[in-house]
Amino acid sequence: MMELESLSADPDFWNDQDKAQAVLKQRNAIQQDIDLAKKFETITDDIEVHQELMKEGEDVTEEFESLLTEYYELIEQNELKMMLSGDYDDAAAILEIHPGAGGTESQDWASMLYRMYTRFCEKSGFKVEILNYLDGEEAGLKSAMIRVDGRFAYGFLKAESGVHRLVRISPFDASKRRHTSFTSVHVTPEIEEDTDIDIDEKDLRIDVYRSSGAGGQHVNTTDSAVRITHLPSGIVVSCQNERSQHKNKATAMKVLRSRLAEIQRLEHQETVRNSAAEKKDIAFGSQIRSYVLHPYRMVKDHRTNEESPAPDKVLEGNLQDFIRAYLLSETAKEKTDEGLAV
Repeated sequence: MMELESLSADPDFWNDQDKAQAVLKQRNAIQQDIDLAKKFETITDDIEVHQELMKEGEDVTEEFESLLTEYYELIEQNELKMMLSGDYDDAAAILEIHPGAGGTESQDWASMLYRMYTRFCEKSGFKVEILNYLDGEEAGLKSAMIRVDGRFAYGFLKAESGVHRLVRISPFDASKRRHTSFTSVHVTPEIEEDTDIDIDEKDLRIDVYRSSGAGGQHVNTTDSAVRITHLPSGIVVSCQNERSQHKNKATAMKVLRSRLAEIQRLEHQETVRNSAAEKKDIAFGSQIRSYVLHPYRMVKDHRTNEESPAPDKVLEGNLQDFIRAYLLSETAKEKTDEGLAV
């Protein structure tokens, strides 16, 4: 902490705005952890004092119960953050949404998920920046990519990577038949440039085009949008949120770097798990959650068996129970992986 303080006091500190903001962000995160630790320490000390007073026969039961309530409420409020100790859990997140086959039906489902995640981010105090958005032909969206900024944005949203399934009576079907739609969601942490991810320019195909759709309606007078294809992996990243082609390229490169770093992480994770005597199916990209609006109403996560009888509330961004169940499940898996790696 003292080292960060001395850096911010350096007269040249603000010469590099990006680096300065990163340092301040790190400082604020450390200060939040310190404040939380002090709060826990204060409450714990008060509880111990009241326990001693009760042993001596003093009637402080009401105050003691109030302190216990405050203590457990503090634990509940910070429970999820306490489970986020991964390398990039406190980083910003890049969230991408792509509808599956099914035309208008799946594109509408994609837009419902887009709304769900933006609502969740609003409730969580995260800032959302549209990087790419392509409207559907009749309704919904063909693709969308947003940057979610805020501490633990990736840590929370990583639970959402996978295929999401919707079952409902289609509003686009005159016969009112039941339809099943699929949309994929991909979440990666935003990786800074000083990582070990090396990208060879020869491996890139860069296309420029005119921006359109949400985030692009004000920047479509020139060919400012950028699409980068990483040929070895087949990863395609598009960005159109800025008027400047240069800025869009820089953002797209940052997203590409993040995607490649995430692939490396998942490959390492898969190697560890596959080394076990009893191999477990990781099934990346498989269906993770079903949202059923007809003939009954329920949301079920197939990885954790977490369920909600109120899909409307879930689609309004109330994802905390599903994220909590996922993080608990992943924490258990990580402990197993540590044992396998020994």
